Amino acid sequence: MKISVFGMGYVGCVSAACLADAGHQVIGVDPVAKKVDQINRGESPVSETKLPEMLRIAVDSGKLKATQDHKRAIAETELSLIAVGTPSEPDGSLMVRYLESVTRQIGEALQGSTKPHILVYRSTMLPGTLNNIIKPLLAESSGRTPENGVDLCNNPEFLREGSSVDDFFNPPFTLIGADRTETFQQVARLYLGVNGPTHHTSIATAESVKYMCNAFHALKIAFANETAAVLHKAGADPRQAVELFLQDDKLNISTAYLRPGFAFGGSCLPKDLRALSAVADKGGVDVPLINGILASNQAHMERAIEAVLASGAKRVALSGLSFKPGTDDLRESPSIPLANRLVEAGVELSIYDPRVRMEQLVGANLAFLKKKMPDLSERLTDDPAKALLGAELVVMAHADAAMRQQLFAMPGPVKLLDLAGYADLAQKSNIEYQGLCWE
Repeated sequence: MKISVFGMGYVGCVSAACLADAGHQVIGVDPVAKKVDQINRGESPVSETKLPEMLRIAVDSGKLKATQDHKRAIAETELSLIAVGTPSEPDGSLMVRYLESVTRQIGEALQGSTKPHILVYRSTMLPGTLNNIIKPLLAESSGRTPENGVDLCNNPEFLREGSSVDDFFNPPFTLIGADRTETFQQVARLYLGVNGPTHHTSIATAESVKYMCNAFHALKIAFANETAAVLHKAGADPRQAVELFLQDDKLNISTAYLRPGFAFGGSCLPKDLRALSAVADKGGVDVPLINGILASNQAHMERAIEAVLASGAKRVALSGLSFKPGTDDLRESPSIPLANRLVEAGVELSIYDPRVRMEQLVGANLAFLKKKMPDLSERLTDDPAKALLGAELVVMAHADAAMRQQLFAMPGPVKLLDLAGYADLAQKSNIEYQGLCWE
């Protein structure tokens, strides 16, 4: 199929590269010239496992190219994937301006054409967004409806940053929320050969499942961390308790995320919790658990910050700045407020994260960084030895093989505060294990 992908961030880049790898002809569309130029040179604008190699092969083979010209992209394709951001408004509700903008652009590009075209929305959106906001806007801007060849559907992604390429080809399921069977069948062609079942659902159901998944993932993380703090105070070992808890795979559902560690962050869980809370508030529905998850996560982050400050260390090395290993995504990373608080307290801080490179940051990642941590370039290094030099305390948010190797090679003793539950680090003789953030 001939496909255009609007929004070349994490979801857009991965979707474009994977679809090109599957044999489709793909045009990536993005208003940021730097991203477009990088892709056309065969370079990935985001750091994601396996993506750079796959994207380079796709560009070299002629299966993938990028442009800022949305009209050209629409003219040359039969189907558009929409993967633009849906961040939070100041009140926590879902921001839809980017969805509206790209829908209007595509609709205007389709005016006067008789060629069929399907808009496939991968962006996360609350139930009712597509039917109540996007569908009328598309009809208005294009002057066309499903009856004369222009239709839309919701096709949520279930990609975890750091493993998104593997997740694309091995999803738990593929959901296509479409009003018409013909639209579902066309979109399902994108996923021929992908492992896992494909389900035809209503549009609202497809929109809903993504929020249910993200709210549950966030709940599992907060539940594990909160109970770990309580159990420790009661004299129990939270890790042993959790390991036994996880053996019940009939009632406790899944082991995913159920490991006590650092606070959650990223571009999905916090904003989707805020959106659910905002929509419940507008509807007069009391949701104390959902409202409490972000508060619990913040309390857990405060425990980590206080644990570092209580150590009295004046020179601290922080390993891991992105919101989790395997990605350079800094959006709502818990390591950033931790770093800022340490700096405010007068701590001399060095930060190691080989995925985060100042010269490669673009788009939402760069904007978030400029707002939250404008002096990062003075502290960041991709050399673990440099980060550890002179450190009185190592704070482990996440650790790659290079950092582990450097830690194990040091003569010691190395004082280490483990925020992520790397239990094996406590077994090394040269490491003076300071405990975990719930202790």
